[in-house]
Amino acid sequence: MKKSLFLIVLLFAVLGSSIAQDATPADTTYWKKGFLGTASFTQVSLTNWAAGGQNSISLGGYMTTFANYTRDRNSWENYLELGYGLIKQGDADFQKTNDKINIVSKFGRKMSQAKDGRLYFSSLIDFRTQFAPGFSAPGDEEYISKFMAPGYALVATGVDIKVNPSFSVNFAPVTGKFTFVNDDRLANAGAFGVEGAVFDTDGVTVLTPGKKARAELGSFLKVNYKKEVVSNVNIESRLEMFSNYLNNPQNIDVNWENIIILKVNEWLSTSFITQLIYDDDIKIAQFDEAGVQTGAGPRVQFKQLFGIGLTVKMGDKLKK
Repeated sequence: MKKSLFLIVLLFAVLGSSIAQDATPADTTYWKKGFLGTASFTQVSLTNWAAGGQNSISLGGYMTTFANYTRDRNSWENYLELGYGLIKQGDADFQKTNDKINIVSKFGRKMSQAKDGRLYFSSLIDFRTQFAPGFSAPGDEEYISKFMAPGYALVATGVDIKVNPSFSVNFAPVTGKFTFVNDDRLANAGAFGVEGAVFDTDGVTVLTPGKKARAELGSFLKVNYKKEVVSNVNIESRLEMFSNYLNNPQNIDVNWENIIILKVNEWLSTSFITQLIYDDDIKIAQFDEAGVQTGAGPRVQFKQLFGIGLTVKMGDKLKK
């Protein structure tokens, strides 16, 4: 795992130095930077309410920031996305509703000197993890995920087709995908596709600890669409697919995110976010009607978030 992390950091440094060699203090005109943040709060309080229900509190925050460099035939795009949400119902403890850290850095060099050239040779790094431990249900003592368990990193090399300012396609036939599970218990259980531990016949004593990292080699496709479709309504859709050359290449990993932001005024907005994930290596427990676990297997994961709250936007027009 240390070697994989070293390679990722090294690639970041190489991409950064390739731009920095040409950069001077006067290069500020080649940079575009921006920030978008939203925060929401919801409370329900019931007293002697005949129809029933529970008191609840929900908090949520979401932010994106970017710094993009373009000069001559070179481009360097950097993007950070953070999200976190909590909900408390009745006397139960707070439970996570959203938890996300996503860092993307992409270097591209235009293959043609023409100003309207759309084809770039590109290298991409994509890193994802979460802030806090996650639990199946309020009150559970054992977490099922936490920071860097899992953590995902993609290192990809290929071509980037910028069809127009709103639509781009990135295809990388040479892609390394790394999965990290930096937790002994989860690694021993083989969570998130890593190789689990070898146990003694008692099923408790660990003979060989589980692996904390897994490396895959395959191809990666990313389709990105971002546009203000009508006044004050912005839509972004990101579809990512990965195929492992060495293990069931027909079972394609999918990550599809959609973000719709409706601006009410300068400070208020409504956001609607969905995410669909399918990963053949993530086994999700299955239960019968009595609540007894009957097995585990890959399943389509889906998340939906809807919120109204405060919005802060600064910098240049957001472009990824």
